[in-house]
Amino acid sequence: MKTIKIAGVPEHFNLPWQLCIDNGEFEKMGIDLQWTDIPEGTGKMCQMLRDGETDMAVILSEGIVKDIVAGNDCAIVQVYVESPLIWGIHVAAKSDYQALSDLENTKAAISRYGSGSHLMAYVNAQNQNWATEELQFEIVNTLDGAVEALTNGTADYFMWERFMTQPLVDKGIFRRVADCPSPWPCFVIAVRNEFLKNNQQSVALILETINATTAEFKSIPSIDRTLASKYHQKLEDIQQWLQLTKWSQKPLEEKVLNNIQNQLFDLKIIDKKGTFAAIVKAV
Repeated sequence: MKTIKIAGVPEHFNLPWQLCIDNGEFEKMGIDLQWTDIPEGTGKMCQMLRDGETDMAVILSEGIVKDIVAGNDCAIVQVYVESPLIWGIHVAAKSDYQALSDLENTKAAISRYGSGSHLMAYVNAQNQNWATEELQFEIVNTLDGAVEALTNGTADYFMWERFMTQPLVDKGIFRRVADCPSPWPCFVIAVRNEFLKNNQQSVALILETINATTAEFKSIPSIDRTLASKYHQKLEDIQQWLQLTKWSQKPLEEKVLNNIQNQLFDLKIIDKKGTFAAIVKAV
């Protein structure tokens, strides 16, 4: 049995992995796939890949592209979720900010630098014609940290996946002022290059297994109820999320990578662009 470590956010997107592990799908392939939930998100997972703490990660496209260009020795082997991530833009429920335009020149809470909440703040600012060089940030690490920062006023707004934050909106802790969809597929699967070189067949088996599950995921009986219960969501919200979410079983295309890199470059998040061959590896 080969032990392989994989990391991802503890969100509804990743339930297919949990189902495969619980059903012993990877074990049948001779793989002990050890999943670690990372509530801190993409910035933390980039560091784990760099440090060899995980072999693979299910990670936000923009975050891992930025980190590979910056020297993280890993590669994208597949798109995991093809649809955009819908980022809710949230303020504290009692905040004086009422509209998205009120948030210009205020402070964004982010999980960490290089995370989706950090990079998407730039995308949102560009969409609103704000001066991106004027953006201010407060590192909060997790969703709980964001609740604390917005409630006590050390940050003014927070961008996070809108369905995972919906319970906080329902409870009157956050108020959502707008949405900002990512302009690219949201999640990809990344692997450390050293690990991939030595374990290509195992990685291929993992992809084959998860792809078989994601292809059928929406047709699993009562999957909406399972998701609603596990992630403390209202059934109608999960049903809407399922309609909007499209899993992928395909590699990242060069034109999509170019779109991501071009936007990151324009926003001065990266100062150079990597080649397709260096960032995307076929398995």
